[in-house]
Amino acid sequence: MSLATSSGSGITATALVSRHRSLRASRIILVLILASFGSIAIACLTGSVSLSFTELFHGLLELLHGKPSTLAATLLELRLGRALLGFVTGATLALAGVMMQALLRNPLADPYVLGISGGASVGALAVILLVGMGWLVDLAAFGGAITVAILLFALAYRDFRGSGSSDGSAPLLLLTGVIVQAGCGALITLMLSIAPDSRLRGMVFWMIGDLSNADSRVLPWILWSVILVLALRMARSINVAAMHADNALSLGVNIGRLRQTLFICSALLTASAVSSAGSIGFVGLIIPHACRFAWGPDHRLLIPAATLAGGSFLVLADTLARTVVAPQQLPVGVITAMIGVPLFLLQLHQLRKQGR
Repeated sequence: MSLATSSGSGITATALVSRHRSLRASRIILVLILASFGSIAIACLTGSVSLSFTELFHGLLELLHGKPSTLAATLLELRLGRALLGFVTGATLALAGVMMQALLRNPLADPYVLGISGGASVGALAVILLVGMGWLVDLAAFGGAITVAILLFALAYRDFRGSGSSDGSAPLLLLTGVIVQAGCGALITLMLSIAPDSRLRGMVFWMIGDLSNADSRVLPWILWSVILVLALRMARSINVAAMHADNALSLGVNIGRLRQTLFICSALLTASAVSSAGSIGFVGLIIPHACRFAWGPDHRLLIPAATLAGGSFLVLADTLARTVVAPQQLPVGVITAMIGVPLFLLQLHQLRKQGR
């Protein structure tokens, strides 16, 4: 009788703990969703010409009816498009960062660590140098990123197929990525050194990361949404691989397939983000690391939290880039670096204090 009572109490306690974690995760996600809408609203209200909430509401109604006739509606149309592109780019980079850190089992990894952004930069800068700005830049950047990703996948394919420890592919893949990035860096330097002055500024801005040429794009939203759903479905497997790397196969997780999926998804996300806005740094590194530091390593919460936080962060950073030295605009990559460096150093200091 006492054994049955003890067993029942244990099950009840476990259920209560699970319910508490679920409620906590729901509250965090709800707050981050509200913060996402808030960041977009701030971006729409703020600029060289500020808008009131009343003007924002009326401008939004005009846009919904397809008749932007007032100044408020025109400004809202421009700012909203840029804010939405900033959100999906930040969310994409943060999600890519989470998946890359899970792949390499290293919280200091970011979407650019394997040289995929280098391939995108080579493609984009080549088009800017030879043709100028235009939609071909985005296409060339995406193509360059995918080309490097295919090269990396081919070179590390045997390790990706392995079913042993999930550390198996990390050293070779990381080393290969560093070498490829160095080669891309040499090509980038060559193009910058021979570029005429009329093209050099656009090339530099693209490399730093810039949202000033924002327009409405559906494909980044579709790609991000599909991979986010897939990542949430893989969250339990990622947790198992992270905590029980050597025994993951016996626990029902196919490590080889998980590695391949993580690599392909993070490569596609990185290619999408870089082709849309250039090489914006620190979002894919600092946001997943900060969310993990704040709410723990459970990927069932970490994946959606980092995605929402990354989108909000980039929207607010771009708002600063537009307004801090208005009417001149800064590349958003400058703002993310200025915020990201001290924030990351602070997190490292906190981790060091906890380790004592």
